[in-house]
Amino acid sequence: MSRSPVATSTHCPYCALQCAQRLTPADASCDSSAPAATAARRVAGGAATQPAGDAPVVVEGRDFPTNRGGLCQKGWTSATLLQAPDRLTAPLVRGPDGTLVPTSWEVALDLVAGQLARIRAEDGPDAVAVFGGGGLTNEKAYQLGKFARVALGTANIDYNGRFCMSSAAAAANRSLGIDRGLPFPLTDLSRADAVLLLGSNLAETMPPSVAHLAEVRARGGLVVVDPRRSATAELAADSQGLHLQPLPGTDLVVLLALVHILLSEGLADTAYLEERTEGLEDVRRRSALWWPERAEQVCGVPADQLRAAARLLAAASPSSGGRGAFVLTGRGVEQSRQGTATVSAAINLALVLGLPGRVGSGYGAVTGQGNGQGGREHGQKCDQLPGYRMIDDPAARTHVAGVWGVDPDTLPGKGKPALELLASLGTHGGPRALLVHGSNLLVSAPNAQLVAARLRSLELLVVCDFVPSETALLADVVLPVTQWAEEEGTMTSLEGRILRRRKAIEPPAGVRSELWVWAQLAARLGAAGTWDTDPRLVFDELARASHGGRADYGGVSHERLDRDDASAVVFWPCPAVAAGEPEHPGTPRLFGDSFPTPSGRARLVAVDHVGPADDLRPDAPIHLVTGRVLQHYQSGAQTRRVPSLATAVPGPRVEVHPLLAARLGVADGRRVRLTTARGSMVLPVRVSDAIRPDTVFVPFHWGGPEGVNQLTSDATDPVSGMPEFKVCAVDVSVDSPDGATRPVPAAGATR
Repeated sequence: MSRSPVATSTHCPYCALQCAQRLTPADASCDSSAPAATAARRVAGGAATQPAGDAPVVVEGRDFPTNRGGLCQKGWTSATLLQAPDRLTAPLVRGPDGTLVPTSWEVALDLVAGQLARIRAEDGPDAVAVFGGGGLTNEKAYQLGKFARVALGTANIDYNGRFCMSSAAAAANRSLGIDRGLPFPLTDLSRADAVLLLGSNLAETMPPSVAHLAEVRARGGLVVVDPRRSATAELAADSQGLHLQPLPGTDLVVLLALVHILLSEGLADTAYLEERTEGLEDVRRRSALWWPERAEQVCGVPADQLRAAARLLAAASPSSGGRGAFVLTGRGVEQSRQGTATVSAAINLALVLGLPGRVGSGYGAVTGQGNGQGGREHGQKCDQLPGYRMIDDPAARTHVAGVWGVDPDTLPGKGKPALELLASLGTHGGPRALLVHGSNLLVSAPNAQLVAARLRSLELLVVCDFVPSETALLADVVLPVTQWAEEEGTMTSLEGRILRRRKAIEPPAGVRSELWVWAQLAARLGAAGTWDTDPRLVFDELARASHGGRADYGGVSHERLDRDDASAVVFWPCPAVAAGEPEHPGTPRLFGDSFPTPSGRARLVAVDHVGPADDLRPDAPIHLVTGRVLQHYQSGAQTRRVPSLATAVPGPRVEVHPLLAARLGVADGRRVRLTTARGSMVLPVRVSDAIRPDTVFVPFHWGGPEGVNQLTSDATDPVSGMPEFKVCAVDVSVDSPDGATRPVPAAGATR
């Protein structure tokens, strides 16, 4: 690998916080005057870890509003992945004996294009499907959507963001008129008197973000809703805040009760509600059914804690003279069959308090994947075109088709959301071929054994990746592509900030960018339009395609983002302006004057609790919840290849409360069997009083026999298509050497 002669300013390859980094060539770091050698290793959430000795670059944290120079363990060790020993460096094709063997790019691309052309000719364009990822750059996300609809002509495209932000997006769009994870800069959190955080363990998933909660914690204003006493819940409890520990799947009840208390005790911002919202009376009638004592019977949170949380938020709100308050949601409450309803209730709560559109207050959803925000704005979702335009809108089709140089009537309509798409693979009338980009479906999808069966039924599975993930190892063709430090492009952070990803090193010989791959395939398929491979040119086209849409990038370019001044810090929407006019400054905060809805008002949406699809029953009397650990990310395909992270947490353990452990007769390290309606697995125990006695917790970063998503429910939210990852019913039994098991004895409610 050749190296850049100077340090490169870029951003971390992992989560949507997109911490700023500086990458210095490893040989330059030997110079004591080099920035990487002298920088203090400020780490939130763990000790600083230097990259391996053979890593081509050394990482240092770069001062930036979101991370303030800090990085987490994953960020500090990110350079190690550039030298992963099993890095893919040549295309692989499955041979007659069933093994993947190296081949040339020409052979691999000819094979893929030939198979795609044959399948389309036999069964039409929808016989081919595409599955994308929230880690792709904006340029790649855009070009992938274009490739699916123009080069392939298929409606069948969706992406793993359906597993991440779809419920929050659906709720925000119908209530607020727009979906931007945080419609305000992350730094605004420090101004507030109170922050309510539901379903997000920031201290482990985005450790540097916790610094923005320091002042709120000092004022005793952090309220965390989580069935586990997570690291973030500990921060609340240790600072005189509140930790509400509901029964899994009942967060919606908590929110309904909070709204009930605010309305019944006269704590709502009535002037704001009258001037800026609609739908209050329906919400008032629905929340009237959820007085605190009734809510306690369902969610298990004591009524006095619910009242304390509501009054704390009310006192912090601007109408009460407080500094402000925020309501934030994360995957823990969104990955549910009532995820959209839960986020709608959270938005209702924020509106009743009069928060959205006021500086130092608001509602937001904590985006997870690195480009989870930008990845869903520009065409990877089955129902969207670039700029967050809807694919069934004639005006949107005309605009985007004009940029693409095609007839709008040739563009397909809506496709299937992710779970429905995956379930249709290889079935009669379903897709016969699938192209996967930036996703590891065998680990990240729910009911993973069924997904594996569907992938095996395909005639053609093509996977682009830079390491042999579990999904890549199942493919017929594997195409080796660039990773973060080897490419140019842009990412959009959880707060809607458009950021530059910059190339620091050359990729290994034989590795190509997906932009080049799609251009090559488009040429072989005789696709209309132009297929640029230069990320700058692709972004310029994206900007034109998004112009006038909800997610308008029209006034942004690589050149603008590369300026070394404040104008490079750009939040969308940022529309293009007429020649000679000052460029649009971007929009750090939304909703100041109005909401982008037909009436200009935010809409309160009446919702109610229905509970998990897979609820407790005699043969599955325990709740299973899943989540993350500090050292690993998503499916673990990257972090499991970093030795220091893999050594720190080599595999999953099932977190069990001491009372449940006593009932089972197990201690730390003893193996138990977890069985749901979808499968069974055996894991060692970790006894912890941080979990509820009626609940077990398993992290999801591993595949194969350690992959907990083989147990999770594939029930979906009827509005968003989000799978119900976060809660299902499980039987827990002692695993003995002879294979016999002893189930959990029957017991009463343990709320």
